[in-house]
Parts: sequence; structure tokens; C-alpha cells
Amino acid sequence: MSTEWGKLYIVATPIGNLGDITLRALEILQSVDIVAAEDTRQTGKLLAHFQIKKPMLSYFEHNKAQRGPQLIEKLKSGQDVALVSDAGTPGISDPGADIVKEAVAEGIAVTMAPGPAAGIMALVLSGLNTGRFVFEGFLPEDKKKRTGILEQLVTEPRTVIFYESPHRITSTLKEMSQLLGG
Repeated sequence: MSTEWGKLYIVATPIGNLGDITLRALEILQSVDIVAAEDTRQTGKLLAHFQIKKPMLSYFEHNKAQRGPQLIEKLKSGQDVALVSDAGTPGISDPGADIVKEAVAEGIAVTMAPGPAAGIMALVLSGLNTGRFVFEGFLPEDKKKRTGILEQLVTEPRTVIFYESPHRITSTLKEMSQLLGG
């Protein structure tokens, strides 16, 4: 790894309340050269709220194949990059995991400003058993694959955490109720 290379900062952002951002996250966002954002409009609101002016590049599921190499080149040129998602921790069921993997493979330094993770917040607030749990993330869109995963979980004794998009939540809950009971 070159000491002249930049560093990739994974920065967790607030879920809902902007006051939940950490001081370290703010310091990083103020110090980096570029902010790579899942949604530049959402991140723009966060940065404006804290009066941080930084160039932003979008980095999300549908542009990661093109944008990932661009970000790696910026890091290799000595620029520091902060990666943020819409809310919560990048890299958990989002393309942030891909850019981290690429950076590590290239020998680029990666560090993190920890903060909220939606799955953990939901688990704690649910009142369900938090002693042992399984994180499944997003179920596949393909019905056969989704059903196969849910059928495997029928006998799972631990609390199971899923992520789901707002436009699929109703149908997914109906399918879960049919396959898992409830």
C-alpha cells in the first residue's frame, strides 16, 4: 500500500434524527475530499444541515460497476473518500460492501466511523429475544429463491432480521405469514 494513497472512510449516518450523528462522523465528512453517497439528494440534506460543503459522487447498486473503479482511482490518487448510505451503516445489505472489498483487495486503507444500524435498532426496539439472532438482509426478488430461504427458516429458533423495501413489504409479510405462520 502506498502511503500517498487516500483512505476510504465508511461513515454511518443517522436513521431519522440528524442529531444522532457522531462527532467523529462529522469530522470525517468535513475532512475528506469526496463523499460517495447512495443518494446524493439525501446526503446533500445531511451535509447542508451541518454546513459541510464537499463534492459528492453517487454510488449505489445500479452504478457500482462503473463508479467503484472511479472511486478506487481517486483513492489511489491520494484523495480521501467518505462512503455514506441513505441512513445507517454502509456495507450492510448495500453496495458499500463491494467498494470495501475492492479497496481491501487493492491495499487501500479502510476505516469506519460506527453508528446506527437499522437491523440492530429494530431488534432492540422489537421486544424480541436479542440474545441470539440471525440477519438475513433482503430476500431475493425471485419467488422460488425467496420461498426456498423462508422454508429453510421455518425451524430457526433464533430471532430473524430481514430488510425489505417499502413497495414489497405487504406482499413479503403475507408470504412470510403463510410459510412461517403468524
